Amino acid sequence: MAAKKTEAAADMKSVLPRLKINTQLATRVLTGFIRDSITKAGMTRAVIGLSGGIDSAVSAYLAAKALGAENVLALRMPYSRSSAESLSDAEAVIEDLSLPNLSLPISEMADPLIERFPDMSRLRKGNIMARLRMITLYDQSVAWGGLVMGTSNKTEFLLGYSTIYGDSGVALHPIADLYKFQVRQMARHLGAPASIIDKAPSADLWVGQTDEDELGFTYDEADQVLFLLVDERYTVDEAADEGFDRDFVVQIWERVKANHYKRTMPNIAKLSKRSIGHDFLYLRDYTGRAGQV
Repeated sequence: MAAKKTEAAADMKSVLPRLKINTQLATRVLTGFIRDSITKAGMTRAVIGLSGGIDSAVSAYLAAKALGAENVLALRMPYSRSSAESLSDAEAVIEDLSLPNLSLPISEMADPLIERFPDMSRLRKGNIMARLRMITLYDQSVAWGGLVMGTSNKTEFLLGYSTIYGDSGVALHPIADLYKFQVRQMARHLGAPASIIDKAPSADLWVGQTDEDELGFTYDEADQVLFLLVDERYTVDEAADEGFDRDFVVQIWERVKANHYKRTMPNIAKLSKRSIGHDFLYLRDYTGRAGQV
């Protein structure tokens, strides 16, 4: 199925040139966002999980520019089956930026639950790892006195390729409005190691795992369809008219809709005149006193 999509992609008119961004401007906007979000929370520091992948690398470079490298704590949280390459790539970023860092393996935390269920699927194991990493990040947030910063991109968020209360459970998301194609642009602009930019994207949940094999299509294919459907507000038929396989466009759009709950706060049942999330709506940095509007 993935091969069929790739063949179809070769014949279509590429939308990728329309996804190109001004990386210098994007850097200025995103570093300003990081600095503003953290200072409004009364802090000066950030805590970030560094996996050795391109998303966390770009996030680390942006955080170091925004706050100063000395104020960004990088955590490596390998599982026993994590690849040595991931650890060495994370180390390359740490060394390049001179980041304060800790290595906190999660195997001894994860294995008692995983071993309790011998038939546990890879998905369940991956979710356990993602949530344990978030527990670890928030523990260090208290110890370090910094806000936990996310590393997820727009493609993952729209497709639901994230773990609720795992990698999605952070205090701020600097790169969640960048498609994977744009994250690569940012990585080149920021000077991330070539080994990170060029390798196949992977959540490193098991040996040989790659995002694109698991998804069944490439990020470039998904980015183009998502850009048309989300940013350009195309209908499914209009996106298919650009040369994309219609079944593939439908598949992408169904994933976006099915995973919407991961991108929003939990729904609250309305009973009163002013219910949180319904009528009581303010920006995150709202500081009004009781009775004020």
